[in-house]
Amino acid sequence: MPPTMRLTAINLDCPDPIALAAFYQKATGYEPHPKSDAEFAGLTREDGLFIGFQRVDDYRPPTWPDQIVPQQLHICFKTDDLPATAAHLLTLGATKPPHQQGEADGRWLVLLDPAGHPFCLVRG
Repeated sequence: MPPTMRLTAINLDCPDPIALAAFYQKATGYEPHPKSDAEFAGLTREDGLFIGFQRVDDYRPPTWPDQIVPQQLHICFKTDDLPATAAHLLTLGATKPPHQQGEADGRWLVLLDPAGHPFCLVRG
């Protein structure tokens, strides 16, 4: 039997860690990490999952869906009210790219965070 692993952190490159952490904090309600600063900011979920945002010089946002600059990863969030959640996130600074794969049948919606990372809202 292989050793047990548990996901404890996800870290995203970005140009402004404080601003991106603020976006996700407003979106999720996760608690800001007390040692967040201009180089690395973070949020902690009640079960301990940590989302970190690290500053990268000359950051280039992913170009989704064409992958000229690959997305490298994306985060998915389950929601009971996909349209209301999307509308809320758009007011916080998310954007909706024109290309959508799951929107036609209402299963999921792709948005971009303020640093350009694609993330999905999944009907839950």
